[in-house]
Amino acid sequence: MNRKIFLKTVGTISILPATNSLSKHLNNFYKKNKGTILMSKFELPSLPYSYDALEPYIDKMTMEIHYTKHHNAYVTNLNKAIEGTEMEGKSLEDLMASISKYPMAVRNNGGGHFNHSLFWNVMKGGGASQPSGKLSDAINSSFTSFDEFKKAFANAGATRFGSGWAWLAVQNGKLAIGSTPNQDNPLMDISDFKGTPILGLDVWEHAYYLKYQNRRPDYIENWWNVVNWDEVARRFSSAK
Repeated sequence: MNRKIFLKTVGTISILPATNSLSKHLNNFYKKNKGTILMSKFELPSLPYSYDALEPYIDKMTMEIHYTKHHNAYVTNLNKAIEGTEMEGKSLEDLMASISKYPMAVRNNGGGHFNHSLFWNVMKGGGASQPSGKLSDAINSSFTSFDEFKKAFANAGATRFGSGWAWLAVQNGKLAIGSTPNQDNPLMDISDFKGTPILGLDVWEHAYYLKYQNRRPDYIENWWNVVNWDEVARRFSSAK
């Protein structure tokens, strides 16, 4: 939805009585425009747990700085980069799909916003130690065993030179492991590793340096304790 349509809609809604007719109008408008209603500005999503929820594997201070400073900066700078352009009103997924057409500020900050929004949700404290059901079957089919999958994924993160991400993605219905530099991700048309990401690990130093310093492999090993396999399974099911 572009700004003009949004403002026109708000204006129409504002003259309706604050009764069931408002709810009915909103429902009808949503049904008519389903799939096209987009906010003109991106927002920092709510963190699904407290800053200390992933202790002792990810420390409270790192979580707070990572979320309130780094992710918030990506959102702020992305909105600045798209304001007043044809990119305004597009979804993150649409921006990623055509990222080669857009300025580097959109690639870096849009990628940062998408990647971190996924990252927060594929973690939680006290979750299962490994997946089950169809996701477990797919991992065993693609990588022989869960342990072999962990080794391959950890290697993707540990060997990513400099800053970047390790990913588990769905490619044509099958699982694949890869990595991307900086804030790139598998949805971007410029990425060497493409697919629908269902699990991502941030291996930028800001994600682990306060606790682990230069020991990235230790960070990765401990990170398995906070993976939210229920969320990864949900994303796997949706991506198939």
